[in-house]
Amino acid sequence: DLERGEHPLVARVRDLPREPLLRLIQANRQDQRISRYRTFEDLAAYCRLSANPVGELVLHVLGAATPARVAWSDSICTGLQLAEHWQDVGEDRRAGRIYLPLEDLERFGVSEGFEPVEAFRELMRLEVERARELLHEGLPLVASLRGRPRLAVAGFAGGGFAALDAVERSDYDVLERSPRASRAERLVWALRVA
Repeated sequence: DLERGEHPLVARVRDLPREPLLRLIQANRQDQRISRYRTFEDLAAYCRLSANPVGELVLHVLGAATPARVAWSDSICTGLQLAEHWQDVGEDRRAGRIYLPLEDLERFGVSEGFEPVEAFRELMRLEVERARELLHEGLPLVASLRGRPRLAVAGFAGGGFAALDAVERSDYDVLERSPRASRAERLVWALRVA
């Protein structure tokens, strides 16, 4: 059990750090208690628990973890998680969760009922741009890697850009369905990022 200092076999064999694994457990517990985030910073803090540790662990598995790479990975992972949230706004709301920051809803005059009006589209435009900026901030990670690790990370980041493009192309129609990028669109983005 990680909380008692015991490492599962994979963590021991790969010599993975314990701290990112503990953050993932903390994120799971937070998911059970929190279904709304007041500010964008609150949501970003959740991503630091639920998404960023995954990227850090991948870098450790690849033998490529350095402080700079972990920081770039954090930007990519937060951007990826936000892209997923923005694709699934309607689905999450039906499940009782709202990831759109409450302060942003208030700022744009959008209720938790999410009417598909211009104010909602403007709100989504802001959130998509935030996620895109985070993905861009993490791109030096790709350039710092070689071979398969570079291709893998380019694929993840490219998938995030493609997902955000799909949301944008749908005119931010994320309430009834979750817009998805095609495999070809993800591949094109992965190649651009690589």
